Amino acid sequence: MVKVPESSKMGIVLSGGGVRGMAHIGLLKALGERGIYPHWISGTSVGALVGALYAGGRDSGEMMAFFRETPLFRYNFFSLNKPGLLDTDRYFEVFMEYWPHNSFESLGKPLFVVATDLLAGREAIFHKGPLIPALLASAALPPIFSPVEMESGLYADGGIMNNFPLEPIKEHATFILGSNVSVVKEVGRSDIRSSFQLANRTTALMIYAINRQKIKGCDLVFEPLELEKIGVLDKKGMEKAFQIGYDHSCRVLDSGGYTSS
Repeated sequence: MVKVPESSKMGIVLSGGGVRGMAHIGLLKALGERGIYPHWISGTSVGALVGALYAGGRDSGEMMAFFRETPLFRYNFFSLNKPGLLDTDRYFEVFMEYWPHNSFESLGKPLFVVATDLLAGREAIFHKGPLIPALLASAALPPIFSPVEMESGLYADGGIMNNFPLEPIKEHATFILGSNVSVVKEVGRSDIRSSFQLANRTTALMIYAINRQKIKGCDLVFEPLELEKIGVLDKKGMEKAFQIGYDHSCRVLDSGGYTSS
């Protein structure tokens, strides 16, 4: 039996995974229904966005609304003089509607956001100061989105270096929930027929292998394998991913494998 401590000692890690990240929101809803509210939050890419919304006091409906209403592709967002198809900086004003104070300090819970420093070749962890640039950088998946320039550095998707950022909250939380939406499960030959399918499969396996031990290091893990059939950029799969995350989390939490203190 896993005993869950009081919220102030609890942390949650939210992985990257594109549209599959809506499952994070399903998990947070299931936790809230059971009076469980993680205090320390660490996220990469979509996990950073969900984490920032949660840390800012948004409920599951508001979180889903953010992803429904934020345009993934807009013709006037196309990049002209930057690497990447879309200019990530054009999303700043969209994000300001949800985080008008644009600072980590304005959030109700401590948040750690992971991005990749492309010039230095290492991960970067943001937890204070301007919030929106860090969020944009963490979610700037190349080559679709242009890197974000901050303090003479060039930053892109945090999942490149660390798709499951356990490290930032490990020293703060005594109990850590892990939500991994970059899942892999056994597939058939028919699932690897094209070069695109092969590339997707090998990339997913590499990310999964790199983060496997960290995922196992969490006290309670949420990892719905059904998410694998949802495309990372398939906005039509948002509602399904949310429901998968919610249903999976309810099963885990109601299985008798944990108790709250």
